[in-house]
Amino acid sequence: MPASPSTARAINDRLALRLLQQEGPLTAGQLKQLTGLSRPTVADLVERLTAAGLIAVVGEAGEQRRGPNAKVYGIVADRAHLAALDVRTEGVAVAVADLVGRVLAEASVPIGGDTGTGPAVEQAVTLVERVAKEAGADRLHTVGIGAPGLIDPSSGELRDSTGLPEWHRRLVATLQDRLPEARVSVENETNLAALAEQRDGAARGRDTFVLLWLGHGTGAAVVLDGALRRGASGGTGEIGFLPVPGTSALPTSTDCEGGFHSLASAAAVVDLAVECGVPVVAGQEPAVVGVVRAAAAVMREAVGRVGRVPGAVSSDRVSEVVAGVVTSDRVSEVVAGVVPSDRVPEVVAGAVPTERMPEVVAGSVPSGDSAPAARFLDALADRLAVGVASVVAILDPGCVVLGGEVGQAGGEELASRVRDRIARMTPLPTEVRATTLGGGAVLRGALLTARDRAQEELFTPGEHPPQPSPGW
Repeated sequence: MPASPSTARAINDRLALRLLQQEGPLTAGQLKQLTGLSRPTVADLVERLTAAGLIAVVGEAGEQRRGPNAKVYGIVADRAHLAALDVRTEGVAVAVADLVGRVLAEASVPIGGDTGTGPAVEQAVTLVERVAKEAGADRLHTVGIGAPGLIDPSSGELRDSTGLPEWHRRLVATLQDRLPEARVSVENETNLAALAEQRDGAARGRDTFVLLWLGHGTGAAVVLDGALRRGASGGTGEIGFLPVPGTSALPTSTDCEGGFHSLASAAAVVDLAVECGVPVVAGQEPAVVGVVRAAAAVMREAVGRVGRVPGAVSSDRVSEVVAGVVTSDRVSEVVAGVVPSDRVPEVVAGAVPTERMPEVVAGSVPSGDSAPAARFLDALADRLAVGVASVVAILDPGCVVLGGEVGQAGGEELASRVRDRIARMTPLPTEVRATTLGGGAVLRGALLTARDRAQEELFTPGEHPPQPSPGW
């Protein structure tokens, strides 16, 4: 049954608006080419969308040809303003953007653990109002919030979770009260990070993958066949509660100590660094980020030294000269920085003969400075591989992104080590990638969610609401 004229117009309007969002400003001729619609149909939809205040002329094109210049149309970006919040146990970050997602202002504020619920909520709400004012937003159309904890799949509300500050739950309700015209929604932080990585980061082009969040705590987001999976109670990805070897106890229903959290949380990673002899230096960034970043930098420098050492053998020639078995626990000692970790099994087949050692690994054996960094990254990869292997065995995602601030700090140096271990632990082919967005993925995901929601409402064909009047 063919679509009615009104339905056809609605479909055409949404198609044109989606193209303007994806491609940026376009002429009517370009819209015709990209949509496949006739010239009169494109002219009609341009007129409709202009009258609705959704698009406007933003310039001209065709200065090099004869005749009048073609008008260039773009989405009216200030038709609505959006806010995104990244709520953490230690503070909150806020960004305000226009309807196309362009960030206009952003800021963050620390909130100490000893701050009362009321003052903490007021600090966060005041920050939202201040950033909105700096962005020139008279009102906020949509607010997207990313927070740790479980989201009730039936109500969409943040559930009361042991160990999380009470002000997190109060913040959502307070924002809705203070911004009564705004659409306020909350989503688990790791789920939002996965959305951002899929749209703009390491998982771009993947419709099935898992994001392993590595920050203050641990978490996972599961995307299967293009859909985010939340589970029956909203708890999909609570990997911190995963029972694992190497801990002194089992996790409980109210405490993830003894689970994967005990291996990969910020505190656990810092303790591991100390055990491996890597110094923990206080700085502007969290200790766990600083120590992982420093270790990764040391190993990158070690790799860079290989090509500058006289007599060193390049990685593509190691297979010609290595003739013994190097066990997995000695890979970092013998071939760190020379052989890519995913090639070690195929090129290393025995203990390196003593007389060939200088030729094979000149410059590659970790020096006194780099040996602790190698031990630390190897030990951390061992721990992370336990969690990743469990996810792979159950879900077979084909790709795991090491996300969060720790995943970004470790970069390819950490990701490659985890990838090597997973290749030995499971027959299922699995890419292990380092995040490209880091901790900023949560705020980015919250912004993308807010933009999608606002556009879904404002771009609903045939139901374009009038432009709002100024004021909160």
